[in-house]
Amino acid sequence: MPKQSKILLYLTAFAVLVSSGCGKKSEEPVPAADVSSPAPAAARTVDAASAGTVKGRVLFSGEAPERGMTSVQGNPECAAFHKDGVPSEDLIVNSGGLQNVFVYVKEGLEGYRFETPVQPALMSNRGCVYVPHVLGVQVDQPVTLVNEDPTLHNIHSYAKNSKGFNLGLPIQGMKQVRKFTAPEVMVQMKCDVHPWMTGWIGVLPHPCFGVSGADGSFEIAGLPPGTYVLEAWHEKLGTRSQTIEIGPRETKQADFTFGPQP
Repeated sequence: MPKQSKILLYLTAFAVLVSSGCGKKSEEPVPAADVSSPAPAAARTVDAASAGTVKGRVLFSGEAPERGMTSVQGNPECAAFHKDGVPSEDLIVNSGGLQNVFVYVKEGLEGYRFETPVQPALMSNRGCVYVPHVLGVQVDQPVTLVNEDPTLHNIHSYAKNSKGFNLGLPIQGMKQVRKFTAPEVMVQMKCDVHPWMTGWIGVLPHPCFGVSGADGSFEIAGLPPGTYVLEAWHEKLGTRSQTIEIGPRETKQADFTFGPQP
């Protein structure tokens, strides 16, 4: 055989050997590992048959302060309602009970889903004050803002987590409807025409909240069994918190005590 032919034959055999993986069968490609995130767990709903309730009272420790008064002599339209001045709303104590405290579940309802109420909450300009002074709503719940007085009011929202607004309500009976798109404790509401007029709205992703009444009492219903952090908020005295555990269909007492300002 000619020398050139022998060389060509050797080269061909070597190429076949290399392409066959040195005599081993080629391996199948290894599939990539599945690194996709697991599907999120479905949000739970509250079983009304096993839900519990928190009842309590917000108390003021020490000597009850006298309720302040704001003169409205420069505003004859409001003096018609309050000849001796407008009683202050920011610190009201009755028989040891502290009024206008927003009490809500701060922790413990994560993972639950709640329907957004279709029924609007209501905050009125009435007698040159906000009624109620403290209101609780859910995220995206409609809030009706109404002027019940025969004079100009405006409603100025100082929301930080939702878009703020400043609405003029110049006519008695006039209404505006707005929503808050994110939780916030608390949103301050003011009337720029009458600077003593202040209200507060607590915005939550759930309906588990209450506002203390004239005697300091409050109630939060519809709580599924579990452990919760409750927080009580007051505009001048700050916050108080406590942890409670609720069993199925249990009613638990939870009181809060605020002291005088330092």
